[in-house]
Amino acid sequence: MSNNATQNARTQQQQVREKGPILRILSAPFAFIGLLLSSLVVSILIEWVGLYFYWREQGWHHARDMLNHELRWIAKGYVQSLLMDNPGRAAKALIDSAYGWAFEKSGLIEWINYSAAQSRINGSQAEGIHRYLGILYVHVEDFGLAAVYTVLTFLARLLILILSLPLFLMAAFTGVVDGLVRRDLRRFGAGRESGFIYHRAKMMIVPLAVVPWVLYLALPVSISPVLVLMPCAAALGVMVSVTVGSFKKYL
Repeated sequence: MSNNATQNARTQQQQVREKGPILRILSAPFAFIGLLLSSLVVSILIEWVGLYFYWREQGWHHARDMLNHELRWIAKGYVQSLLMDNPGRAAKALIDSAYGWAFEKSGLIEWINYSAAQSRINGSQAEGIHRYLGILYVHVEDFGLAAVYTVLTFLARLLILILSLPLFLMAAFTGVVDGLVRRDLRRFGAGRESGFIYHRAKMMIVPLAVVPWVLYLALPVSISPVLVLMPCAAALGVMVSVTVGSFKKYL
């Protein structure tokens, strides 16, 4: 019985190993979408916290200014692209379309403005608890419009990241070529192998590919994409080079 149980356990483990990579590949798109949605929620929460504590005077204009900055980065930094013609105009069309469909035609902007107007009336004319509720709901316009422009900023930054995919592909390809050269030199020069370095470098590839999507999308301020994307692309290329270069000499 113990031998049968051991064989069954080994069979189940083998099936898990066989299904593991397939399940990971199939679940990767859903995990990526979940990552984007999480970044969007975090960016909205950060904007609301900043709106309450740091940029009260600016209000929702802070999020609108960030959107304008991102659109300018696209217009100036992505004059030509392998993925689309005239990225600046495409970004403007995307933002206008998203704003029209998601916020104007859905009635969300109208509801925000109506709620804010009613809150001002109640806050100035009502008494007691209704007055305090009116004062509380005065902030609906600020926080609602801040969320709207944060979503639009998120879309603009997402487009910037998509336009930057050739940069990361080029960095990864350069790392592969450099790693293969160093591996061949180690192979024919009787160099030492290090499984520790290989496995640690391999574990860092996915985080370095994901970090720009999380960090840049959730930034509460507008900075040049180069300051975020270039270091991440360079680090990705280095890790790919180390991974390929430290791969075992003989298969």
